[in-house]
Amino acid sequence: MSGDALNTQPTMPVTVVGGYLGAGKTTLVNHLLRQANGLRLAILVNDFGDLPIDADLIENQDENVISISGGCVCCSFGSDLIGALIDLRNLEPRPDHLLIEASGVALPGAIAESVSLLQDFKMDSIVVLADAETVQQRSREKYFSDTINRQLTSADLIVLNKCDLPGRDDLSKTETWLRNDFPNAACLCTQRAELPLCLLTEKDVLGSVIETRINARTTPFSYHPGYVTSVLEFPKGRDPNAIAAVLAHEDSGLLRAKGHIEGADGEIYTVQTVGRRSEVRRSPVGVGSVGRVVLIAPDWHVAPAELADALGGRVHIR
Repeated sequence: MSGDALNTQPTMPVTVVGGYLGAGKTTLVNHLLRQANGLRLAILVNDFGDLPIDADLIENQDENVISISGGCVCCSFGSDLIGALIDLRNLEPRPDHLLIEASGVALPGAIAESVSLLQDFKMDSIVVLADAETVQQRSREKYFSDTINRQLTSADLIVLNKCDLPGRDDLSKTETWLRNDFPNAACLCTQRAELPLCLLTEKDVLGSVIETRINARTTPFSYHPGYVTSVLEFPKGRDPNAIAAVLAHEDSGLLRAKGHIEGADGEIYTVQTVGRRSEVRRSPVGVGSVGRVVLIAPDWHVAPAELADALGGRVHIR
């Protein structure tokens, strides 16, 4: 029996961050590192020069690894992504979540396929950044259009960045184009790539909201400017796959959802959605907060009461 077969550690969730040069990937990654707050993030990049970590975050650096304050690391993989992943899974302490920053000409979908070859990792989401001022023009350029369109097609979340630069009408047209041409992704607008970490990592607020903040207010309650979180409660015996399908539908307005539901067979299932992607799997033994699902949406689109009605659950009020 191989050493891999004896490995009982849980799989490491992976987020691939893509987008063409200048879309804001570097800004996003540094912003996420500043929010880590005890979450051990690992960042994989083609080359350190492609992703300059802010100097005040770096504790020390050697040839292949940058140690970042708060227990995070940044590693260079060059052309050997699989080799870097194998090295990464042996780190102690093991990272909680892996972010892979793709180069501006890379295809995030192809990177996700490489990750799926290793049983110690599982794809969580593909996030693609686009410059609100230039993405439509770039998508029609002779030499780059194919790459940019394939990047956007692979996304679970399209982050339309620098939304403060174009005029309101131009921004609206770009949003409409993205939603029409890339319907399998949820699209959200940002300035300076300022996203809450929980949109990109399943182990951040999605877990802690239920345990530590559910008593703070009646729902919905906000944890990040521009976004809102609600909690839905479900009775035992519900169909987790049916719930996941509704939560992942574009009409839900959700960006992310996660929770644990007891099915009709008495098993506990983890339900998770990122944009239009959904996943239902058996939950680990001893998981807490069964019957509750956390929802994350832009604060202008969240309608937890309507979702509760559609799903036969109820918005949590304590």
